[in-house]
Order: sequence, then C-alpha cells, then structure tokens
Amino acid sequence: MSYQVYDTTLRDGAQREGISYSVVDKLAVARLLDDLGVGFIEGGWPGALPKDTEFFERARSELNLKHAVLVAFGATRKAGLAVADDPQVRALLDAQTPAICLVAKSDIRHVERALRTTGAENLAMVRDTVSYFVSEGRRVFLDCEHFFDGFRFDPAYTSSVVAAALEAGAEVVVMCDTNGGMLPSRITRAIGELVDRLGIDVARLGIHCQNDTSCAVANTVAAVEAGVRHFQCTANGYGERPGNADLFAVLGNLQLKLGLPVLPPGCLEQMVRVSHAIAEIANIAPDTHQAYVGSSAFAHKAGLHASAIKVDPLLYNHIDPATVGNDMRILVTEMAGRASIELKSRELGVDLAGHPEALARVTRRVKELEAAGWSFEAADASFELLVRGELGEVAKPFTLESYRVLVEHREDGAVVSEATVKLRVRSGRDGGWADSDGERVIATAEGNGPVNALDQALRAALSSHYPELAEFDLADYKVRILEGSHGTGAVTRVLVEMSDRNREWTTVGVHDNVVEASWHALVDALTYGIAHTPVPSPAG
Repeated sequence: MSYQVYDTTLRDGAQREGISYSVVDKLAVARLLDDLGVGFIEGGWPGALPKDTEFFERARSELNLKHAVLVAFGATRKAGLAVADDPQVRALLDAQTPAICLVAKSDIRHVERALRTTGAENLAMVRDTVSYFVSEGRRVFLDCEHFFDGFRFDPAYTSSVVAAALEAGAEVVVMCDTNGGMLPSRITRAIGELVDRLGIDVARLGIHCQNDTSCAVANTVAAVEAGVRHFQCTANGYGERPGNADLFAVLGNLQLKLGLPVLPPGCLEQMVRVSHAIAEIANIAPDTHQAYVGSSAFAHKAGLHASAIKVDPLLYNHIDPATVGNDMRILVTEMAGRASIELKSRELGVDLAGHPEALARVTRRVKELEAAGWSFEAADASFELLVRGELGEVAKPFTLESYRVLVEHREDGAVVSEATVKLRVRSGRDGGWADSDGERVIATAEGNGPVNALDQALRAALSSHYPELAEFDLADYKVRILEGSHGTGAVTRVLVEMSDRNREWTTVGVHDNVVEASWHALVDALTYGIAHTPVPSPAG
C-alpha cells in the first residue's frame, strides 16, 4: 500500500474560528489541493450541512480532479436504527463519492455518556455501517474518535472498535488524537501495542492529530515512522482550537527528511503557492513564520549567517527553498554585516562586490538608520534606493522646497485635509542634477487625511512629467510607535506599500512627526516606482 495523503481542510479545517467557506470557495480549495497532488480530499458532511450537500452536487460536474479522490464524511448509523433507514447514511450515498469516511466513538466513556448506548451496540453500529457502504462499492475509512485517550483508559474496548471496522471491510482505520494531548513517544507506543494486540498490518492504520500540545506534525511523522501509511492533515494547520497537523510541514518532513514518496513528482514545489492561495480564500493572513512555506522560513538576519550563506546557501538553510517553491531572503537590519548587505543587494539586482567603498558606506548607513528606528526588513524598495543612491544610479525625479499640510475640523463635523507642495521637478531621467535645477511646480490637493492629501498633491505636481503615476496605487499604510518612545511625541515608523499592474513595493520613513515620516516613505515609494517604470520609446 502506498502512502495516502488525506486532506481534511474543507471539513475539519473549516472548524477554525473565523473561517466560513462558501461553496465556490470550497471548489477552489479542492482544485488547489488537487494541484498539490494529495490523494484524498474530504469535502464535508453531506446531509448535516446544506452547504456541504451543495458542494458535492456541484463537484460532480465542476471538479475534474487529476490526483485526488473526493471523500464524503459522516457518522455511523444511529443507535437502535437500521443502517438503511438512517437519513445521514442515505445522504452519504447521495453524495456519490468514491470514498466515504465514517466517524465512530472508540472511547467507551464517550460511547456510554455521549452516545448513551452500550459498547456492544456501538460495535454493531460500526460493523453495520462499514459493511453497508462496502457492499455499495465505496472505499471506506473509519475515524476512531478519541482513540488515544480511549486506548489509555480501556485498551481492550478501543481495540475492539478497530477490529470491528477492519473485519467489516474498512480500508483504513484512523487513530484520532481528538483532544490533541498526545506526544510522539506515546503515539509510537500506542501503535505498537495495538498492532501486537490485534495482530494486524500497521499499514491498515491511519493517523489524525490535533495540535493542542503543538505536537500535531511531530505526532503525525512519528506515526508514519511507526509504519502508518495513511495520514490526515489540513492546509496551514487550520482547525478548531490550536488546529490540526499542518499539511505542508508534514509533507516537507516526510518527503524531504525521510525520503518517502508521498506526493507525485513535481508537486512539492507547489506548496508555497497552494498554501498562500488557500490562506487568501480563507481570508486569513499567511503565517510568515510557517515552516517550509512561510515568507520568513528562509529569511536570514544575523550577519554571521549571511557570511556563511555567501559561501554556500545550504550552510544555514536546511533545504533548498526552491524545492518547496520558496525563496531565501536576506534581512537588512542593525545586525547586518557587509556580507548581509552584499547578498541583499545582489538579491535586488545590484552587485556591490566590485564596489567595496560603497559597500562600506551602505553598511555604515544602514546601521545608523536602524539605530534611529528605521527598519529595512519589510522595505526592500527603500533599501534598494539607498544602495543605488550610493552608486549614483538613482535619478531623483524632484527636490523639495517645502510642503504644508492643513487639517480643518468644520462646524458640521467634517474633517478636511489640504496639502501644498513646492517642488523642483526634472523632466529627464538621466544623470545627476543640482537641487536648484528643474521646473518649479506648486500644487495643492485635498484628501481624507494629511497623508492622503500629501500623496494627491505630489501626484498633481509630478503627473505631467511622469504620467505613469496614474498607475500607482497606495495599497497599504502602516504606522507604528517605536519601542521605548511614548505619548504623542513618540517617534513613529511608517510603512507605505504601493503597487502598479505588475508589482508591489514597500518603503519606510521614520520621524517624531508622523506626517514627516509619511513624507519620507511616500517620496521613496514614488521615486522607486518611477525608476522601475520603462521609459516609453519615442514615436516613429
């Protein structure tokens, strides 16, 4: 039996607080998971949730899965009810999926207190429901809810649930750490004891781990190392409470660390794309520090690291980031040394290796600015301008004579901001120029705040010389009070994110006046955008 990558993002993962997938969302997530090459996609609980019932109806005509088998999830028959008469069982059949995953109680305490039935009736519910779906031509998986807690309390009864499912024809019986309280050593020990007690093939067992001890990924890997071939995960670890085993971390560990062929060839490099796309659909910001797929997973800050990476990137990367579709990044901070600056500059397309004096100046300048509160970690555009400025490669589009911002609070409660800028604007993009050169331009504009008014005034002053500004959108604006400064006079750091049709870039400004900090970030944002916009070819 090959490894079975079983994803339950659309069912168990959807129980995360704040997630509410539409049917269209669920179809989109299923396509992404199929692109990744997972073997099974658990689509939801038809009959119990109308949205899931609709999903399976639409999936039959709208999903063309290349790798995955669609699975419907549901419970065993109710106590005292014939399996053919149970409406939930009928809804599972009506979903028309090739495979069905049933959930059953495997802890005798839950059987007696939650189901309010006997241990014998619960075993009959398992046998009847599994055999019924097998007779209907379905592949059947059985999730043993609270398996590990139940096995520790009454191993004989919990083992009997596993045996009943396998004897009835279940393809795999899944051991669920429903409360998420297990540790890897306990997972391994329980699997060994269960296999010895029943004399079964460990490959007929599966694993499903919650993350309440932050061990869901480790517990899943431990189970696979113990011989389990079927493992259930969710994209980005989504799920209720602290979540489930993160699909991407599990896949990376099994395939890259243990050398197990869990995904089809060429699929592993889709991990970053799929992870981030699912996060967008879930409307949850991607976790930048997530293993393998986070944007900071291969980001290096310390100068010592950068020195080694300059010799060989694998000296401080546990894998080649490209293997999972990620990239290595060098962070430029007060901890940066010359190697960090050189590597980061090269990453941005500027080679400082042949300019040792400029490299020294940039390194010194970065340390000075960082000490004053500037941060280039999230502001690559400002850092690139600083480097190119030291090399004389940046043509300043304008110089400032002055700016003024007024905020008027009117009697009717309306608040209006007005900004006036006085600039000297150059018409060309080549070579250096004196601050007194250029056309003097005065422009005034209103905005819904002082920063917006400044942005509009700048664009009004520059637009006739740089028409590409019409394509620049101010996508995000963040203000942070710097640590160690307090009150209304505190030093602030401003990050401005700007975009056009092709790319996004972020710049930074710092000052004890928030408007001045915003001005620095805005000027960098517009300068960077202009510098990276191709000059139109002359007509004719």
